[in-house]
Amino acid sequence: MLKVLFAGTPEVAVPALNALAQDAEHFEVVAVLTRPDAPQGRGRRLIASPVKQAASELGIPVLESDPKDPGFVDELKATGAQAGAVVAYGKILRQNVLDALPLGWYNLHFSLLPQWRGAAPVQRSLWSGDTITGATVFRLTAGMDTGPILAQSTIEIGAHETSGQLLDRLAQDGSRLLPAALEAMAEGRIEFRDQPQGSYEVAHKIEHDDAHVRFDVPVFAVDRQIRACTPEPGAWCLLEAKASGGAEGEQGEQFHILKARPANPEDQGAPTDLEPGRIVADKKHVWVGTVSTPLELEMVKAQGKKAMRAADWARGARLSVSAVLI
Repeated sequence: MLKVLFAGTPEVAVPALNALAQDAEHFEVVAVLTRPDAPQGRGRRLIASPVKQAASELGIPVLESDPKDPGFVDELKATGAQAGAVVAYGKILRQNVLDALPLGWYNLHFSLLPQWRGAAPVQRSLWSGDTITGATVFRLTAGMDTGPILAQSTIEIGAHETSGQLLDRLAQDGSRLLPAALEAMAEGRIEFRDQPQGSYEVAHKIEHDDAHVRFDVPVFAVDRQIRACTPEPGAWCLLEAKASGGAEGEQGEQFHILKARPANPEDQGAPTDLEPGRIVADKKHVWVGTVSTPLELEMVKAQGKKAMRAADWARGARLSVSAVLI
């Protein structure tokens, strides 16, 4: 039986933790390493990470120490772990920590390495227009996601899939891949494969400003950007419009696009050509122009409003012909 220390923080890491904990024939999860409780919400109340909550339910001891702390290696060795399993932990492990476990540390990464090394592989894969992605289990080394590969799996990306939906699927796929790879490693049944040398795209984290939707590009590019930024950090733009009847509306209100897709030209009343950012709506549809064909908005959240169907929002907003998203 392999004694494993699991390191992870967000919800996407929970399926892998559960899979290892439930396979009592091959694994003993001796401890969980996660980020400390973080303030959330308007009240800034400290909330445990999803991985910590899952570990508590499973009865697994939890470590929240910083791996950079002088006493961390001793704390790590005291768990009796032989190997470490990492899924979206969120902190870099230094070489002395990597050397502390006799069988090493193994990371579940949500891309087909060596492509999309870095913090946001799923988002960047969607944004670039990839049609296939996957999960990789590799041994952690000093480089960023450069260690030798143990196992990979591939999945097709759905035509209208968001990064959140794709990440959920990859998390489930990875929860099967990681235990299988660790079991084979512990039994000496797997051959490590060095990653090929070369220049590959890096999956830099998507910041709030990156999620500002542009409409001066073709509709496929707008669609990719929105799906890549959904649900985090959230696709947004600015609404500039006057309410019908001539009254001044608020200028430059932040406007979130929660769901959209390239317009269906067969929809009755669908415009074939709109200036970039220009809004046109009927009772059931809301369209926005791009430099190619329009984008149809399906779910939106206007400033100070709840999330709602785009057509319901447009009726309440009483948009004028000058309404535009920028």
